[in-house]
Amino acid sequence: MAKLSHLDSDGNARMVDVTEKGITERIASARGTIFMQAETLALIMEKKVEKGDAFSVARVAGIMAAKKTSELIPMCHPLAITAVEISLNPQHKPARVEIEAIVRVTGKTGVEMEAMTAVAVAGLTIYDMCKAVDRGMTLGEIRLLKKSGGKSGTFIRKE
Repeated sequence: MAKLSHLDSDGNARMVDVTEKGITERIASARGTIFMQAETLALIMEKKVEKGDAFSVARVAGIMAAKKTSELIPMCHPLAITAVEISLNPQHKPARVEIEAIVRVTGKTGVEMEAMTAVAVAGLTIYDMCKAVDRGMTLGEIRLLKKSGGKSGTFIRKE
C-alpha cells in the first residue's frame, strides 16, 4: 500500500518537499455534476437567470478557484498554472450540467486538486446563481478523470 506523503514519521501533517523533483508538464482533468429541475436548466440555457449568465460566471469562478487552490487546501503548493479550461455541458434526462475542468502547469507537482477545485466551485457558482428558483439542486460526483506528468506517471479513471 502506498505511503501517505503528507504525514511525517510521527503522523503529523506536513507539506511535501518538492525541492528535488523535476519540472515536467502536468495535466489533470476532473468532472462533476449539478442536478436540477428541468425548469432551472431551461432558465440557464435561455440566459434568463436573474443574476446573469450562469455559465459565464461559473466558468470564471472555476478558473479563479483553480488559481486559488493552494489558499484553500492546506497542503497544496502554490503553482504557476499555465492553462485552465472549464466545460459546462447541459444534459436533459435527468436535468443536469456536467462540469469538466482541465488544468495545465509546468512544475514540480501536479494539478489534480486544482482541477477538482475548479469543478466544485463552478458547480457551487451555478447553485448560487440559481438558488432563488431551485434550492433542491445537488452537486456531486466530483472525481479525477485523468492526470499525467511527474514521477507517478499517468492515471486514467475507468468510467
